[in-house]
Amino acid sequence: MMKQFKRWLGWIFGLAIAIILIVMSLQWSRSNVAELTKWHNSKMSPVIMIPGSSATENRFDTLVKKLNKNTKNQHSLVKVKVTNDDKLHFSGQVRQGDNEPIIVVGFENNHDGYSNIKQQARRFNIAFNVLANQYKFNNFKAIGHSNGGLIYTAFLEKYYSNYSSRITIKRLMTIGSPYNFNEKSDRHRTQMLSDFVKNRQKIPTNLNVYIVAGTQTYNSDGLVPLGSVMAGKYIYQGQVKHFTTVSVSGSDAQHSDLPQNDQIIDLIKRYILDKNDTPQTQPKNRRNSTYLNDKNN
Repeated sequence: MMKQFKRWLGWIFGLAIAIILIVMSLQWSRSNVAELTKWHNSKMSPVIMIPGSSATENRFDTLVKKLNKNTKNQHSLVKVKVTNDDKLHFSGQVRQGDNEPIIVVGFENNHDGYSNIKQQARRFNIAFNVLANQYKFNNFKAIGHSNGGLIYTAFLEKYYSNYSSRITIKRLMTIGSPYNFNEKSDRHRTQMLSDFVKNRQKIPTNLNVYIVAGTQTYNSDGLVPLGSVMAGKYIYQGQVKHFTTVSVSGSDAQHSDLPQNDQIIDLIKRYILDKNDTPQTQPKNRRNSTYLNDKNN
């Protein structure tokens, strides 16, 4: 009698455990479906910017002010600083109803050098993961100034595949990015450029890429050689959907001035922001010039 009771008790206990597991599984499934629905239905499409070496998360303040000038569609500004202990420090917030905020990710370790760029790409991945989960966006646009473009390239080749099934990078603009560091000729490739070219197949093929170079002189923006910026073609051209190189000259064409260069602000409005998906005519004036070279792949 006692043995039969124990068998019944064991059977009831097992059935209870099974029911609990089924209920928990259903709850998890509903929660997971609800979470995926939020991702799928999200209208947010941020512009995520990365500054260059020795620059902080405040690097694009002037750029954002110029983008917001005389426009009804004001972009919120959120800044993230990633410290050397991989902690994130936020400032600013996304205004309610703003579907295209600007998010700037800077680093405590903002020094130059290939090893630091790889570390910054790793830390950007930490920030991107938090931002994606916090704001639930399913697509974004990217802008990197100077080394920021190199960090984005390293991120796309090593980390982006972790998100590509649910988050699309629509457009990338790099500004004055030294893909071959200080080398003027692409006949002498740095280790970084060689690695980028080697891993280029990992870059998403549905991406529109704009590589912008400043030409304060005929062959340099005063810091980065023109040939080094244009070496980005070996990474992106033929791999992405659409590839464009842009050369900017005139006032504010020096390397550190490029993020607030009015021609570049106009290019961002035309080609990066969502309301300007269709390419328009390039800006022309007497003091400045912009040269675009489109490569459809």
